[in-house]
Amino acid sequence: MTVTKGRRQRHPQASSEKSDKRHYRAKRTTFAVCLILLAAALAALGTWQVERLAWKRDLIARVDQRVHAAPVPAPARTDWDKVNATDDEYRRVTVAGTLANDKETLVYASTALGPGYWVMTPLTLADGTSILVNRGFVPTERRDPALRREGQLSGPVEITGLMRMTEPKGSLLQSNDVAADRWYSRDVAAISEKRGVSAVAPYFIDADAAANPGGLPVGGLTIIDFPNNHLVYAITWYGLAAMVLALLVFILRSERTTA
Repeated sequence: MTVTKGRRQRHPQASSEKSDKRHYRAKRTTFAVCLILLAAALAALGTWQVERLAWKRDLIARVDQRVHAAPVPAPARTDWDKVNATDDEYRRVTVAGTLANDKETLVYASTALGPGYWVMTPLTLADGTSILVNRGFVPTERRDPALRREGQLSGPVEITGLMRMTEPKGSLLQSNDVAADRWYSRDVAAISEKRGVSAVAPYFIDADAAANPGGLPVGGLTIIDFPNNHLVYAITWYGLAAMVLALLVFILRSERTTA
């Protein structure tokens, strides 16, 4: 008698369960990796904010030291190529020359005194170069120089103020309209070209609060404010990273309990 050995057949249900488990493990691993990567990205953002915090504190300390220091001579033409925001912005300087009042430019301003204009006037130095000076604020109703003649100083003057960097093209909301002579930022190059002033310093000076005859323009209104929320942002990012890791731990523990 011949005995035929039959092949052992896999149970379809068992095979399906193994496939489902492998698929579940793959999904779980992918999800865990995504959570880890997300936590790492959030922690990196927190670390970046800590670095920004150190930078901002250093900036505030440097600027505070500059604005309270004794004034120094404004950079001369030979040093213009060295001028930069990091080393020079808000430095107290003094400069002597003659104001070219006939070439002043009004730049829209919103200040603690209300809306109006900054009076930007070229100051001609003894060597023939010029520095654009923000002499201060005038209200809209006194924008016409004829209504503030006392403040149109003639003859040699000495001005003390803060060095500022040029503000090209316009403000965040509005662009300068050079053709129409409407200005929303203190763009040194564009204003100088419009007024036909050559050999102009690449920076301008915000005049201090020294009173002008007639009370206008009003100087000393420079706003020095550096928002410093980086610590809050760092804590937020690190907190979110911790929450993601806590979620990952919770999921892994739950799976072990139900396994």
